[in-house]
Amino acid sequence: MTITPAAPPSRGALGATHTRVEGRDKVTGAARYAGEIPFTRPDHGWLVLSTVARGRIRSVEDSSVLAMPGVLTVLHHGNAPRVDTDYVGALGRPNPVVGLFQHDRVPFVGWPVALVGAETPEQAREAAETLVVRYDEEPHDIDFRSGRADAYTPDDNPMAEAETTKGDVEAELGAAAHVVDEECTTPGEHHHPMEPHAATARWDRGRLFVVDSDQGSSWVADELASLFSLDPAAVRVRSEHVGGAFGSKGVGPHQVAAVMATTLLRRPVRVVLTRRQMFSLIGFRSPTSQRVRLGADADGRLRAFDHRALNLTSTVHEFVESSAVLGRVMYDADAHHTLHRLVRLDVPTPSWMRAPGEAPGSFAVESALGELAERCGIDPIALRARNEPVTGPVSGLPFSSRRLLACFEEGARRFGWAHRDPRPGARREGRWLLGTGTAAATYPSGVGASTAAVTAEQDGTFTVRVNAADIGTGARTAMVLVAADALAVDPDRIRVRIADSDLGPAVIAGGSMGTRSWAWAVTVAAEELGKRLGPGGGIPPEGVTARSDTSEAVAALAKKERHSFGAQFAEVAVDITTGEVRVRRLLGIFAAGTIVNPLTARSQFIGGMTWGLSMALHEEAVRDHSSGGHVGADLAHYHFAAHADVPPIEADWVDDPVPDDPVGVKGIGEIGVVGVAAAVANAVWHATGVRHRHLPIRPDRVLAAGTDRHRSDRGLGTPDVTGERHVARRAGTRRRHRVHRHRPDRAAAPRTPPVAAGRPRTSSGRPGPVRSRSHGARSA
Repeated sequence: MTITPAAPPSRGALGATHTRVEGRDKVTGAARYAGEIPFTRPDHGWLVLSTVARGRIRSVEDSSVLAMPGVLTVLHHGNAPRVDTDYVGALGRPNPVVGLFQHDRVPFVGWPVALVGAETPEQAREAAETLVVRYDEEPHDIDFRSGRADAYTPDDNPMAEAETTKGDVEAELGAAAHVVDEECTTPGEHHHPMEPHAATARWDRGRLFVVDSDQGSSWVADELASLFSLDPAAVRVRSEHVGGAFGSKGVGPHQVAAVMATTLLRRPVRVVLTRRQMFSLIGFRSPTSQRVRLGADADGRLRAFDHRALNLTSTVHEFVESSAVLGRVMYDADAHHTLHRLVRLDVPTPSWMRAPGEAPGSFAVESALGELAERCGIDPIALRARNEPVTGPVSGLPFSSRRLLACFEEGARRFGWAHRDPRPGARREGRWLLGTGTAAATYPSGVGASTAAVTAEQDGTFTVRVNAADIGTGARTAMVLVAADALAVDPDRIRVRIADSDLGPAVIAGGSMGTRSWAWAVTVAAEELGKRLGPGGGIPPEGVTARSDTSEAVAALAKKERHSFGAQFAEVAVDITTGEVRVRRLLGIFAAGTIVNPLTARSQFIGGMTWGLSMALHEEAVRDHSSGGHVGADLAHYHFAAHADVPPIEADWVDDPVPDDPVGVKGIGEIGVVGVAAAVANAVWHATGVRHRHLPIRPDRVLAAGTDRHRSDRGLGTPDVTGERHVARRAGTRRRHRVHRHRPDRAAAPRTPPVAAGRPRTSSGRPGPVRSRSHGARSA
């Protein structure tokens, strides 16, 4: 047939609200997720996790388990296939936790020690619970705190420099009219998506085929090829629908276990992680201890900026929670210093969690800015305007665009900031003290090389092929709009195929760079297709296809500070009787380049802001010093914001053109989290006159801070730096032998969880259900 482009080309699809193209399938159940896709006679694997925090496996007693009905195999360090972890992948060296069953060492509670394969998941689970593993236990250390003598400065990595220095910080602090010197702490936090991690693997005519739930099928395919020493062309990974990820869905033990088992059994094998297993296997946000020192002239101009951040990592792999990067972009000073430090402990390795670095870092920095505004007698927004940099404070590079002050101006107008009484404790409604606060937000807008193909079909439609990952963000719909805009056709004429490593390499859905990267590749391919077609051109039965590869263009992109920016506003009410903090209003105004789809963009912003509220008031991972494991490793005990905790949230944006950018799109998936916790904390100060420097802002902390207010404005004084309520002393020093009969879903829990005290118990003696409150899993 003949294709006639719309005339004149309107290129108007970008910025037009469009419902998700897969929305109907998701709400009707037609969309299949990784753990649901049917296979012919699949077997099932169940991971067995260690119950000691440090030691060696003395024996795995599997003979009785192998005799159980339906059990096909028990894999462990004595019989598992060898894998190669000595390589550097797209995101660095692999976490050793994916090197399954390669040795007898146990570095933390929840380390995989065996996999039971069986014909049904019920048989696999029962066998895993029956398996006996004997350990030689060693003393462990999970004591994260500031001031540890064994803290060290890591080497620079591609994600962030460990330390940056400009000028003499001590001299400028000494000469400053106003100085703020504060230590803030954030606890460990977890990012469990609604859909658990799941993978099914099988061999198909000499190729390894894996159905997975991940943030980048090309990435996972390459990693599996490296681990199993396979030709990359011999591995195919599909991940069509993903029920949330938040940085947690990369390469993990479940995929490796499924590949090991299918290689041995020569039948499809499915491995699905339980919620409790996810607490130790998919990463988490490290607790942090951060010291921020600011020195300013009498008029509030910064003379000194010093931000030092400490986080934990495991003994087997290094991960930096780059909390100190935020100040390198946001605020300049005559002297500027930022530093990351690490301490190795017997815990799982932390990982990327939505807005890694900037989320905890913004709490420390933006809380300190709020305190400096108070010291200087300057409005918090005016203080930030006074310290707005022209170029990157550390890099000296120009900004691609920076409309932070426009965000504050529009946010202040909508929020009614001009009518705010700056005095703390000035507003009250009965037993509720009211306050408002604000904070700035930023997150990098990166880009990665990607490929795409666009085909003009004979029926007048267009097929876009790009290996994007839709982790709940609306990526499919975004690619439809990008292609329709580039081709100047109606979005209904665009079909999109994504999430299949056979489609070609593409960047992952992470770091807020997915949409920008994929949109660039799709735009280039679509524009090339338009040139090939021309008015009145005929389409053969196989269609006409144009392809793109942005590798060279990305490498040639001018070096600039490329970031999204935003301003967060919060209103809180604090109950003077109970210490409860309720957020009454949240407003976020963002500058994030071209907004591809306002409907899904607003959803992303609001989701991030909800996450920030939860970080401020609720989330806190607690470890038991005696066992080294989590207290309450499930979503009943790990508390996060439920519907009743979340007020009306408003999110919007200002125009943010990016003149030299090929697509003008910036990342929005993570910036919504950044700054919210600080805005809430600043609002709590405005309501009560007390600074809270340790998250979460729990009722007991609010009450204690009120009691101590006459002595100090430091809230609870000096708690342990994680903010965690440890329930037992750390393990002793003598070597012990222990025998464990495994309960896989309880592997990461302490032996006597205090949180279960007082709960009703079932006939089996287990704690009964908690009925006072229910929580849903996270969604995008």
